[in-house]
Amino acid sequence: MSTEVAALKKKDFQSDQEVRWCPGCGDYAILSAVQSVFPELGIPKEKFVVVSGIGCSSRFPYYLDTFGFHTIHGRAPGVATGLKLARPDLEVWIASGDGDAMSIGGNHFIHLLRRNVGVKILLFNNRIYGLTKGQYSPTSEVGKRTKSTPVGSLDNPFNPLSLALGAGATFVARSVDVFQPHLKSVLRRAAAHPGTAFVEIYQNCNIFNDKAFSNVTDKQARTEQTLHLEHGKPLVFGKERRRGIRLKGVDLEVFDLVDDAGIEECLVWDEKVASPTLAFALSRLVPPAMPTPIGIFRAVETETYESRVVSQIEAEIDTKGAGTLEDLLYGGDTWVVD
Repeated sequence: MSTEVAALKKKDFQSDQEVRWCPGCGDYAILSAVQSVFPELGIPKEKFVVVSGIGCSSRFPYYLDTFGFHTIHGRAPGVATGLKLARPDLEVWIASGDGDAMSIGGNHFIHLLRRNVGVKILLFNNRIYGLTKGQYSPTSEVGKRTKSTPVGSLDNPFNPLSLALGAGATFVARSVDVFQPHLKSVLRRAAAHPGTAFVEIYQNCNIFNDKAFSNVTDKQARTEQTLHLEHGKPLVFGKERRRGIRLKGVDLEVFDLVDDAGIEECLVWDEKVASPTLAFALSRLVPPAMPTPIGIFRAVETETYESRVVSQIEAEIDTKGAGTLEDLLYGGDTWVVD
């Protein structure tokens, strides 16, 4: 029997549902990138499953012609984990927003990462609650004026990358909705990662938080404010690529490659290093004094959660035999109540 996968195209992943996001929303660009990358992966179409929670981003499963679950607020990681454990052969992706994942779903999010379940998480970060019409979110900056913070937010925001790295994520990346070639390359890398792959995507909500990431999307600012992480290459950025990143004690600092020191002072990026220390430091860079890094922050391989579960079950079967459901139910401490 032939196992060759039929050649697929972008249109094969476009559903018959009307896409209902606000005109100009960054979600359209993310959807287009995903629909372009999926057919490149050489995976049968029926193996894809897209899981979402609640929010604008969570309409994603309707617009992809794949299997999918539109679950409840913040619970997409739990559903995706159960699915991947039951069917490790499936290609499971999660579409979530900064509110869905970082607020009500925060607990599910960090445990998915620490377990290294083999699913892919796309975090649409627009620093606002868009679906409910413009309240501040867990990633909104201090002082943000919204409908729920009319005189400015007092909350210190979550940094999604720092949170993911702190939870032990084995693949962490960042891209931008309108950087299509870059976003597609990051999605391909995420798809190839055997464990949990977390991708933060800066996504513009042009209705309730327009130009939230203008420091990296405006053409004039883009070159000066964006640091592209490339494995094995020095951390250099700027219009004339004359600014670099180096260590000063335990901190990172920007220096001029012409006036201050040569390129030999630059940190050379290593996404595969076991320790997440430098990746965490890069995730904390705050513009405009420091650039905004995009690309792969961490890509290390460890055994996936589902493979450990399968191995455990197989070891039990080898030791005790296949057993039955009744054996499982009555195999521990049980009581008979008269």
